[in-house]
Amino acid sequence: MTAVELQRGEHADGVVDLLGMLAYGTLSGYFRLTDDAAIAKSLPDKIALAEMAVAEYGRFRLVLRRLEELDADPDAAMRPFIPQLDAFNARTRPADWLEGLVKTYVGDGFSADFYRTIADLLDSQTQALVNEVLADTSHSDFVIVRVRAAIVEDPSVAGRLALWARRLVGEAVGQAQRIAAEREPLARLLSGGDSSQLSKFGRMVAKLTDAHTGRMAALGLARRSAMETTRDAASALRRQPRTAPRRSGSSG
Repeated sequence: MTAVELQRGEHADGVVDLLGMLAYGTLSGYFRLTDDAAIAKSLPDKIALAEMAVAEYGRFRLVLRRLEELDADPDAAMRPFIPQLDAFNARTRPADWLEGLVKTYVGDGFSADFYRTIADLLDSQTQALVNEVLADTSHSDFVIVRVRAAIVEDPSVAGRLALWARRLVGEAVGQAQRIAAEREPLARLLSGGDSSQLSKFGRMVAKLTDAHTGRMAALGLARRSAMETTRDAASALRRQPRTAPRRSGSSG
């Protein structure tokens, strides 16, 4: 499918919306990873996070190139999603490096599932690009190893991180629903052409949360009882103030 054919197609505006949202999401991810690299405790972790940030910026450039191929203005495509994504990042600003790692794994994992679900409704070229941009990298292994090691060193952090991961998913679900409600092209895609049928979209989002269980298990956080989670989180919060570290650069 050529750019002209896609632009004239039924879902052309939905494609631009998806790519604009994905572009700003990857740019925000780049800023966040560079911030996390700056506050990492060890030099190897700083290097690993810096390399992840460089890879994220490369994915951002891929999306921009595709928007340009479609004769879409990348700035205009991203602009509608800046307030929502910035607000999400402000509401879920990590208090420390570990929370930042969990946000990278859990929050970004949910977002990736959301983007793939929309892309599956579009042309094969868009699907291929989205899958390339969201292809699993060293993020998962790096985060899992570091979080599990932190839990072994101090088991009480597991409760706090489990609560944090649940909050991230709740915020991500709310953000996805707000974006779909505000962006009619996306709403039409996800509701079979009728943007008023957002209940269908709600059911889709509910299915996306199923993957959260697997991510929690991978981090070593899934088997904790509610009592253990509450007790350990309270203990950890008493010992550590909830002040976010000073972070340089963008708030994304």
